[in-house]
Amino acid sequence: MSQNNYINNNIESIKALQIDAIDLLKTLIAIPSFSKEEDQTAVIIERFLKEHGIKTERIKNNIWATNLYFDVNKKSILLNSHHDTVKPNKGYTFEPFSPFEHDGKIYGLGSNDAGGCLVSLMATFLFYYDKKDLPYNIVFVASAEEEISGQNGIELVLHSLPSIEFGIVGEPTLLEMAIAERGLMVLDVVATGKAGHAARDEGENALYQILPDLEWFRTFKFEKVSELLGAVKMTVTVIETDNKQHNVVPSTCKMVVDVRVNELYSFEEILATINQHVGATVTPRSLRMRSTGIALEHPIIKAGLALGKGYYGSVTTSDKALMKFPTLKMGPGDSARSHTADEYIFIKEIEDGIVTYIELLENILYYE
Repeated sequence: MSQNNYINNNIESIKALQIDAIDLLKTLIAIPSFSKEEDQTAVIIERFLKEHGIKTERIKNNIWATNLYFDVNKKSILLNSHHDTVKPNKGYTFEPFSPFEHDGKIYGLGSNDAGGCLVSLMATFLFYYDKKDLPYNIVFVASAEEEISGQNGIELVLHSLPSIEFGIVGEPTLLEMAIAERGLMVLDVVATGKAGHAARDEGENALYQILPDLEWFRTFKFEKVSELLGAVKMTVTVIETDNKQHNVVPSTCKMVVDVRVNELYSFEEILATINQHVGATVTPRSLRMRSTGIALEHPIIKAGLALGKGYYGSVTTSDKALMKFPTLKMGPGDSARSHTADEYIFIKEIEDGIVTYIELLENILYYE
């Protein structure tokens, strides 16, 4: 049976899944689910899956399930997206937790990042849930704390899952394939001086001491540039002193530096170079969110290419960075809409997302 015939022969069940997915997205949007506060949306996701006859597991605010005919002797495919959101910014012109449709779009906080991906992957999981004799198991995870790279999100769940052969992480990519992703390393950079009275020539101003380091971060360029991910990018995003008064020379000054690393450098190499040039004390908050990639020869990428999908390197970082197995980042919606005011996703993007995910897995499950 050709792929087109497979979809056409299942069109009614797919349409039903599309309707359920859109209704579920609206329900999720209506419930605040900021990172570390996703308990209520976790309950909704649990309830939705149980209403479809699916046994679920829960670890904190992460919900996961396996296909009905799970076989311990088979390898597993992971379908994952997150149900936490950032907090709405001040630019919203409507209530972010009141989902509504207009001009073929669903508006509301988390609709694009990553509610559309989440419900599309959940619909795909439901489509394959009770299929017999699949060559792979299918594992679905709705994870928490993605927006803050929290340790109680997907990283916590991975230890409890069966062995994963490869995964799909749902993030808005316009349904193109993000096969590589920059790593993220956040640095606390601290210069230490000596306090004194601003009216007198005393003390050692830590703010002035850190200025050469700030200029170095602004201008330094790492040599190796990735074809997919471009150059390593370092951005100073916060600068502050210990002062609360205008007339005191600050004794400490702290910068926060956002470092986006391509696949050509390890975090350790980046840190070694920084420490060679920077006089202040440099401390990474974490070395967890490393750059990742998946080979063009991988079956899931070949399946996407066969569907006419393009591929690229993503400058943003996701839970993909925490997975030690090959992972494709792909989903309905547009990353450019993420974290913006009046966030939305097109209904057709969700419908197409479900079909695309089903077609990708169909290629792997039946034609590989």
